[in-house]
Amino acid sequence: METAEMIPAGVLTAEDLGRVHMIGVGGVGMSGLARLLLTRGVPVSGSELREWPALAALRALGGTIYMSHDVSNLDGVDTVIYSTAIPADHVELAEARRRGLRVLHRSEALAASMTGRRTIAVAGTHGKTTTTSMITLILQQAGLAPSFVIGGEISEVGSNAHHGTGEFFVAEADESDRSFLLYRPHVSIITNVEEDHLNTYGTLANLEDAFVEFGTLVEPDGFVVACADDPGAMRVTARLRELGRTVFTYGESPDADLRLTDITTTAAGVRYLAALDGQELGEFSMPVPGRHLGLNSASAVLTALKLGVDPEVVAAGLAAHPGVRRRFELKGIVNGVRVYDEYAYHPTSMTAALHTLREVAGDGRLVVVFQPYRMYRTRDLQEEMATALGLADEAVIMEVFGPGEVREPGEGGVALTAAVPLPPEQKIFVPSWEDVPGEVVRRAREGDVVVTMGAPPISLMGDELMAALAEPAEPVSPNGYVARHASPDARELG
Repeated sequence: METAEMIPAGVLTAEDLGRVHMIGVGGVGMSGLARLLLTRGVPVSGSELREWPALAALRALGGTIYMSHDVSNLDGVDTVIYSTAIPADHVELAEARRRGLRVLHRSEALAASMTGRRTIAVAGTHGKTTTTSMITLILQQAGLAPSFVIGGEISEVGSNAHHGTGEFFVAEADESDRSFLLYRPHVSIITNVEEDHLNTYGTLANLEDAFVEFGTLVEPDGFVVACADDPGAMRVTARLRELGRTVFTYGESPDADLRLTDITTTAAGVRYLAALDGQELGEFSMPVPGRHLGLNSASAVLTALKLGVDPEVVAAGLAAHPGVRRRFELKGIVNGVRVYDEYAYHPTSMTAALHTLREVAGDGRLVVVFQPYRMYRTRDLQEEMATALGLADEAVIMEVFGPGEVREPGEGGVALTAAVPLPPEQKIFVPSWEDVPGEVVRRAREGDVVVTMGAPPISLMGDELMAALAEPAEPVSPNGYVARHASPDARELG
């Protein structure tokens, strides 16, 4: 992102944008913003090269979708919105600047949409989407009708954005490109701070400096919520308190303001007891498994309580949370094989997700199909990623998805596969998308759990795996695997 052009919150409103065109409108972040603008009555067009699932809903809301990138798409447009994934020489972006149109990064347009609302901005290395969705549902349960933009669809709501009538606006705050520093929140949430996005920050110390700045941007009567169990978040918290900022903490730590005890996770969900400032609040639960999700939920609980929501309403909202698509999402069960999809791509979130999936697998085996996301992350965190993948019984590893990045010799999927601490016959590098379903079918058995893991486009793989698994079984091969043919519809996305 070109930081020199960044426009902070409060300078523009969504209605100031006029007719909007969004480059790459189908992605989760861009489609959520498009949905929000459309429901506020802002005319929106967008361009794409692939029929993403979100596009049908945008068309239904009145959006114009062009299935090509072309300068003619900009005719009659006032504002062009792009994301960090769009290169500076993109034909539409370059033409927008040549024409003198207003050009905004997605985060700038989102900041404009927040104007006049009390923003709850959720940041952190992991857990932003689930935390944002949990806060949203709790505030909805309390009748506060929040607006929201989330980096994934809440399964129950079926949406990743909504224009609400209430005073609160809940949104993810992306630290990857420093765009979270555009917002002026009433509440800033920091779920954790770990080594990531070093292509932007260079060092962990620089990343922590940015989180400190994020915490200082809260409104004078606002506050920061941070995880007491995360060392990075606590280093940031200590500095914020030295600067006189109000910070509330949550976690299992004895020093946490909202302290969790007796955390229990099963396939049916996660539950725990909570006490605020030493006062017992009782049990909180949600029907999605994972200890890490329980910890994330505590940030939503603490935020809502500090905003004055009744504890019983908070508990009811959390209990109604059905999960977020691509976060531990069950795609289906085919011939006794359970197929899940999971967004995790950082070693910490991968480890947490795979531990939970192993619990769910029970007596079955865990087969992971992993598509690494970004070359710099795969290179810098290769050992940690490999260790996480070693929690599976079988690992099918694809090539790194890194648009615009250059893969140097000795980097990428081959190197990662070699580093995974599994026997050679239990791991394999599969560079071609169309070959993955067949490879999974050869490895999966009745009772197993298969998970596709990583950032998009791996989310599109689940349906193809289920189609391949549904084909009639061939005789069992000598290695014990049931052999089937790959889906004839498998396609190359790379």
